Amino acid sequence: MKAQQFVVIGLGRFGASLALELMEKGYEVLGIDHNEERVEEMTDKLTHAVMADATDEGVMRSLGVRNLDCGIVAIGDNMERSILTAILLKELGVKMVVAKAISILHGRALEKLGVDRVIFPERDMGIRVAHQLVTPHLLDYIELSKDYKIVELTVPSCMDGKSLAEINTRAKYGCSIIALNREGGVIVAPTAHDYLYAGDIMVVIGSNESIDQFEEEAVNREEAEA
Repeated sequence: MKAQQFVVIGLGRFGASLALELMEKGYEVLGIDHNEERVEEMTDKLTHAVMADATDEGVMRSLGVRNLDCGIVAIGDNMERSILTAILLKELGVKMVVAKAISILHGRALEKLGVDRVIFPERDMGIRVAHQLVTPHLLDYIELSKDYKIVELTVPSCMDGKSLAEINTRAKYGCSIIALNREGGVIVAPTAHDYLYAGDIMVVIGSNESIDQFEEEAVNREEAEA
C-alpha cells in the first residue's frame, strides 16, 4: 500500500530536504526535532512541525505517530537516539520504519532491530558521484541488485540520428533501452523504429557488465570521431 502520511524525525539537512520533497509530492508530513530553531524553520513548510523528544513514548503516542504510514528516522548526530527512536516506532506499530545510518555498525544495529529500510545517504551519494565522474554520459543510476542496475545516459553524438534497431543494444551488449526522455516528452518502451538524438536521455537496464560495455564503446566511438 502506498504510504500517504509520514513522520520525519530529525530535521537536519537530510531530514528537512526529504520532508520537503514528500510535501512537494502531495503527502502529509509530520516533522519532529528536539531543536526549536529547526522546528520553527519548518513550521510553515510541513503539515505539522513539533519540538519533541522522539524517544519519549508518551509524547509520540500523543502525537498520533502510531497511526501514520511511514516513520523516517533522520537523526544523524546521535546514534543512541536514532536507535531508541527506531525501536519506539517499531513498538508503536508504525507500518514501515526507515532510518538513516551514519556508519556501517549503526546500519547493522538498525537492521537487527527490524528496521524496514536503512539508508546511507553520505555513502550512497559518494558512490553516485564517483560513477558520474568516471562515466561522462552518466546522469544517474539505480542499483537493482549486486549484478544489475538501471542508468540514465545522455545520447552521445556518435549515436545521433540512429535508430534503436541500428544500435541494437540487446543483441550487442545484453542491455535494453526502456525509455527515452527528450524535450518533447518521454517515450516509454521505445520500439526498434524510434531514433536517438544527441542530448536525449536513455534509460538503460541490464547487468553491470553489459551496461559498462555499452558505455565504454560509446565513449570510445565518440573519441574516435572527435
